[in-house]
Amino acid sequence: MAKRLKNPNPVKEMSFLDHLEELRWHLIRSTAAVVIVATLAFIAKDFIFDVLLFGPKSADFPTYRLLCKASRFIGMDSFCFDELPFRIQSRTMSGQFSAHIWTSITAGIIIAFPYIVYEFWKFISPGLMPNERKNSRGFIFVASFLFFIGVLFGYYVITPLSINFLGSYRVSEEVFNDFDLSSYISLVRASVLASGLIFQLPIVIYFLTKVGLVTPEILRKYRKFALVIVLIISAVITPPDIASQVIVAVPVVILYEISIYISKAVIRNQNKKMKQHGR
Repeated sequence: MAKRLKNPNPVKEMSFLDHLEELRWHLIRSTAAVVIVATLAFIAKDFIFDVLLFGPKSADFPTYRLLCKASRFIGMDSFCFDELPFRIQSRTMSGQFSAHIWTSITAGIIIAFPYIVYEFWKFISPGLMPNERKNSRGFIFVASFLFFIGVLFGYYVITPLSINFLGSYRVSEEVFNDFDLSSYISLVRASVLASGLIFQLPIVIYFLTKVGLVTPEILRKYRKFALVIVLIISAVITPPDIASQVIVAVPVVILYEISIYISKAVIRNQNKKMKQHGR
């Protein structure tokens, strides 16, 4: 009696609880990576605070020097100053320690982002077809690259524009700006993380197109509405001046246009595969 040949690549069926257990371990490993990086950031307190966090309030910050040269080129001195007219203070007993902890955690999330994406990809990739996994090999690199570009944009563009405007704004000469440490850090953190997430737009459009929720025609049809939404987002995360909103809106609009081409490429590849299978 001939022996039955075993399938060399058996497909492992997993129950709902098995998926939850698998997800739990991915989350545990991601959390562990964040904790490790956050611990290193906690140790590097002087660099994190004095150089990175408080850098955008210094007149020597690269963005201010560049904008100062640009404004002088057109006969203005809009961003030329020796010192911003505000101080940072901590008004609670645990204020500085809490700021240290949460800043370290934020740094851990940002720096460990590629590994977090890797764990996410390991969780969803078994559910993809072999050709889909092959075509998505660069997902981790592209997602991480866009995220870090967004973080840099938030740090070097949105943060200094916001700090310069809000730190210099005064309703009266009788009022001096004394900002709380948590308020200052919240502004920097929100600007950086929001930009990093916004720059994930092409990745989001790619997956929405893959599952059939978005098409290039829909993106083109609602381009005007998308522009309005972009301007609203720009107004929320930047100071209420037209120049800052335009500076922030331009790269987001570019990302939207790139997303249209990405969606178009996904649809084209899907149609090509359908034609091949139809032969």
